[in-house]
Amino acid sequence: MTINEAQDELIEDFELFDEWESKYEYIIDLGKQLPDLSEQYKTEENIIKGCQSLVWLHAYMDGDQLKFEADSNAIIVKGLVNMLVKVLSGHTPEEIAQADIYFMDRIGLHQHLAQTRSNGLAAMLKQMRAYGVAFQARTEAN
Repeated sequence: MTINEAQDELIEDFELFDEWESKYEYIIDLGKQLPDLSEQYKTEENIIKGCQSLVWLHAYMDGDQLKFEADSNAIIVKGLVNMLVKVLSGHTPEEIAQADIYFMDRIGLHQHLAQTRSNGLAAMLKQMRAYGVAFQARTEAN
């Protein structure tokens, strides 16, 4: 599944709900679906700066694909980071670094999240893209 296909699937999922209360519940469900991150990756260096809640992001290469694992101490934030993991994990670093991430606007997340959560979501995306750039540079150097 491409990054855009994953985004379109999330958009379709959110279109099933008429009210934002139901959409928040869906985000919480997504948080419950995200596997807990191994304690060995819950380190200071894996904490995403700019998030009000604690969010850990672990990135690693699996063949030519960059994969992400994440966790948070806040269930709604765990749901938000799970959406980004679903969209970006399992693609090449180049695809991740260059991806046009549009699902957040189409779903209306920025309008319905508190400013601090919206800023945290942007910080998560920024860090995932930074990993894409870093792993792409490492791949090109080898």
